Amino acid sequence: MKTERERMVAGELYDPYDPELLKARERARTLCRALNSTEPGHSVRREIFMQLFGKGGDTVQIEPPFYCDYGFNIELGRHVYFNFNCVILDVCPVRIGDHSIFGPSVQIYTATHPLGAEARRRGEYGKPVTIGCDVWVGGGAIILPGIRIGSRTVIGAGSVVTQDIPDDVLAVGNPCRVIRSLTE
Repeated sequence: MKTERERMVAGELYDPYDPELLKARERARTLCRALNSTEPGHSVRREIFMQLFGKGGDTVQIEPPFYCDYGFNIELGRHVYFNFNCVILDVCPVRIGDHSIFGPSVQIYTATHPLGAEARRRGEYGKPVTIGCDVWVGGGAIILPGIRIGSRTVIGAGSVVTQDIPDDVLAVGNPCRVIRSLTE
């Protein structure tokens, strides 16, 4: 029998009030609170990143405030950058490639809920998000559960990404759609 955490990470319906998950969220909130109260350039930030993220805390750069659900489901490539006020709801894996940058107030959601009211009372579930290398996500963009964004792609500010976006394109809008190819 799977634990609620195993069910959550697998994208299955799970109980978000499970004691193990409550404790894990509190751990992430404590680390985010510590991060968000540090002074710029303080060495303790790197220690917090290393404790918070599943992978990539050694090279990530974040402008606080930053918020996430668990942290351990976030896998960052080398030299990922988050500007101010980013949020990642990481009930499922969030994988971000090398050299990707995120404008202020970008939100990445893996958490979602059943549409039926009765099913929503029994729990929630998630879908993983994968973002390629060298991606630029403009400020205020929202990336919904289950989305894949290809490498070298640019997502315009304020976009709501509701479907997969391929490599090497400029995509904007609500819903976000490909505007044109990006070529050197």
